Amino acid sequence: QVQLVESGGGLVQAGGSLRLSCSGSGRTFNFGHMAWFRQAPGKEREFVAAISRSGGSTYYADSVKGRFTISRDNAKNTVYLQMSSLKAEDTAVYYCAVREYGQGGLYDVSGSYDYWGQGTQVTVSS
Repeated sequence: QVQLVESGGGLVQAGGSLRLSCSGSGRTFNFGHMAWFRQAPGKEREFVAAISRSGGSTYYADSVKGRFTISRDNAKNTVYLQMSSLKAEDTAVYYCAVREYGQGGLYDVSGSYDYWGQGTQVTVSS
């Protein structure tokens, strides 16, 4: 069993920054890719960023490229999302996701992930 807990969300003005964290517990030894998705009201969940097991490869949605940075600390079983130059359109509930090592599937598809956190709200005021 795996549990993921996000933190770091909140209210920020446009142009500001936030850092999200997601810590895992349980069967963390088999963590593969870790990712962030988000869901705005009335919209479908969308991919934000992903990082490989080693941290050597990172992937970003075009809408956040150059503004967001994903990283991970395997010793702490934690993935981070540093968000800068925030815009009103970044307002959403942000979810972290993990897939088990060796699992295939596209990194930007929610169905490729095995475990999900409960989400943390990010609100950007314009």
